[in-house]
Amino acid sequence: MRGWWVVGSALLLVGVLVIALRPPAEPATSAPSRAGEPVSSEDLEGRRGALVDQVVFTREADVGRVTGLIEAGSHQLFTQGISSPTVFNRLRDSLATGYDIAYGTYSELTLNPAGPELADGTLNPFHVPAIREALNRLIDRRHVAEEIFGGLAVPRLLPLSTAFPDYSRLADVARELELRYAYDPVAAGQVIHDEMLALGARRSDGQWWYAGELVQIKVLIRTEDERRRVGDYLSNLLEDQGFAVERRYRTAEEASRLWIATDPMAGHWHVYTGSWISTVIMRDQAENFSFFYTPRGRAEPLWQAYQPTPEFDELADRLQRRDYRTLAEREAMMASALALAMQDSSRVWLVDQINATARAANVQVAVDLAGGLAGSALWPYTLRYTDRVGGEMVIGMPALLAEPWNPIAGSNWAFDRMITRATQDPAVMPDPFTGLYLPQRLIHAQVTVEAGVPVTRTLDWLSVDTAERIEVPAEAWLGWDQTERRFLSAGELHPDGLTTRTRVRVHYDEALFERHWHDGTRLSLADFVLPWIVDFERAAPDSALYDVAHLPTFEAFQRHFRGWRIVSEDPLIIDIYSDQIYPDAESMVAARAPNPIPWHTLSLGVLAEQRGQLAFSSNKADRLGADWMSLVAGPSLAVLESLLEEKRQTQAIPYAAVLGPWVDGQAANRRFEALARWHGERGHFWIGNGPFELEAVYPVEGSVVLKHFADFPDPADKWLRFASPMVPELELDGPLVVEVAPPTGQNGAAVEAMGGAEGLEGAEFRLTVTFEGQAYSAEAIDAIQVLLFNGRDQLTHRGEAESTGEGNWRIRLSPETLTALGVGANSLELAVTSKHVALPVFASHVFATVPQGGGEQPR
Repeated sequence: MRGWWVVGSALLLVGVLVIALRPPAEPATSAPSRAGEPVSSEDLEGRRGALVDQVVFTREADVGRVTGLIEAGSHQLFTQGISSPTVFNRLRDSLATGYDIAYGTYSELTLNPAGPELADGTLNPFHVPAIREALNRLIDRRHVAEEIFGGLAVPRLLPLSTAFPDYSRLADVARELELRYAYDPVAAGQVIHDEMLALGARRSDGQWWYAGELVQIKVLIRTEDERRRVGDYLSNLLEDQGFAVERRYRTAEEASRLWIATDPMAGHWHVYTGSWISTVIMRDQAENFSFFYTPRGRAEPLWQAYQPTPEFDELADRLQRRDYRTLAEREAMMASALALAMQDSSRVWLVDQINATARAANVQVAVDLAGGLAGSALWPYTLRYTDRVGGEMVIGMPALLAEPWNPIAGSNWAFDRMITRATQDPAVMPDPFTGLYLPQRLIHAQVTVEAGVPVTRTLDWLSVDTAERIEVPAEAWLGWDQTERRFLSAGELHPDGLTTRTRVRVHYDEALFERHWHDGTRLSLADFVLPWIVDFERAAPDSALYDVAHLPTFEAFQRHFRGWRIVSEDPLIIDIYSDQIYPDAESMVAARAPNPIPWHTLSLGVLAEQRGQLAFSSNKADRLGADWMSLVAGPSLAVLESLLEEKRQTQAIPYAAVLGPWVDGQAANRRFEALARWHGERGHFWIGNGPFELEAVYPVEGSVVLKHFADFPDPADKWLRFASPMVPELELDGPLVVEVAPPTGQNGAAVEAMGGAEGLEGAEFRLTVTFEGQAYSAEAIDAIQVLLFNGRDQLTHRGEAESTGEGNWRIRLSPETLTALGVGANSLELAVTSKHVALPVFASHVFATVPQGGGEQPR
């Protein structure tokens, strides 16, 4: 990235953030493939899968050491986004390093909603939505962005990323809410005071008391990054409001044992300095409300403690299912959900971060514009040295093995998921710059939607058509009979027939079942079917796999799921019927296309949970008093090893009535023998089919080793076309002063114009859109949204720009539009979206309106 970049910002509230970025240093060629030349296509000929032979992940939480470690040659990459200006400047100025920028990391305050009295009888003020809501006005997000994050962040108030398309689509709604919840510590303090009195607390000598004890707030503060200062800043604010504050400084692993793994009623924490990463560009953020504010989000105890209002819960559920008929209806629902989310405020959003990920100058990798390196789906396929093929790389990350790994309800930490992603080979892959999905193990997809349903496609690897009526075939699997252990068909459950809004038909690679798992066994249809069975079993109260924490998610799924049918076994073609839609057909395919999990490793976990020895989820592990299942480390391994030996003796097939057609005794024997060899050599049970296999896990030392999987089928250069994102560069120019009709009323304060706008010329503004000095094609621009705000921060006009040639655009404001602004300072704001990148880019121009004939004015 080079030059001056205008990056996503909260419109007007935060203004436009511009940062100067020097291009990364030219790649070094210390060990060239041929006499100083970079790697060529000839060098890659015959290479399959990953472009390096081995990747070693090590724990390194101190970002201040990043540049030095790369310069010393001990590390080649770091996954943690750098948001410290000091560290970023050091990285930028080093000739040995390069960097990539990502916009998908965001920080927030997670609040404990339990109470009002916790298990120990103490008061939890954050049980009250009004107090949570008041925190939004207590916090100065501009201070957080500019002082704590040193300008490498932009304020964020809403559960929408300011860097994703939904924010620009809902810019006027976002603007109104940002004004409503703008920094106002006096108003916030008054609400907190009134609500505390209503709870029965009293204030004495400047402090709050309840039941004879000081009201104490335990702030769980992460120590590895800027969140330490965020936690201290918040603690100071709470102390100013009269609360006693205990600052609990913890690392990622230490903190997760409290805020995720314990019952909120236990009172181990009241506020947690949270941070999240969107691993892909989220073109549709409608699911955020269900995920962050309802029990449907995750299985952990915190989520099960959420109690959204019935109105908010229903709206969040509808948005998750995409229960709307038009995009206009969707926008209205999103606007209502945003307002309700702010009233709930189980989370208080702080900033969207602008993160740099560090790498050696002679290293290249496809980095996601949202998720950075840690969130990139393509990193395992594109990580390489520019001057050679193969070799080893060392990647530092702030935490790894933070939570147990299992394929059903295991670790959701970004850094754990980055490693496991390299061992998997999904059906589709997200474009790192647009968020649109591309085929990996699919060759085609057909999307059929009910007439009038708002779904469109952008890419030509799939098709979209409409039908007046979509009927679900009677033989499609729709439910599960836990007693008989078999699927129930749509015909059994709906003898009069069943219709649906969508059908997605996915066609897999014809050579799919010639592919191998890492232990050498071939994929089978059982690898696709068993995960579906487990999903249904975990929601069946009579099943030994039943998990009450899974129920909200499953119930949300059931409200839109309408069936699953295997159309062809080889080549594999599957139909999925659902009432849930996505605006992008590509996202619909990604949400529907099943991905395999090796049935033999999954069956060990199933048996362990059925016997109460281990549990897939942390929630169930707590309730059973068992270990949270890990396939790679800890006490789980001894349990799984014992069960594997039992399986080798019995060759027992799980759910044999369903899986029997694809797994016989011989196949089961091959699988379990291969797994035993794998475990004997590597000491764990994690098997995948991706470009890397999990070679070794060292939990005590804090390292994980991945090894190139030689049998991966794809050419090594398959995904190398993803190099630099074409983020538009904007330059907006126009008059600084514009004449409008003079105001009427006392002292000229009224905004209504006298005599209209006759005789006025209006105003024209010019926008130049480029990339690396070249004009940005008008055809590549998706939309340029024009927003005009008056001096009272009111949106007075919304429109679009007009193209005047490649890279040049014009915005015309009529005399009537300008006169409606009144006299004073105004702001013209532009939100530009491109077809090459989904990241909206913002520009603004401030100008004054003065009365017509008001004398000479500077221009």
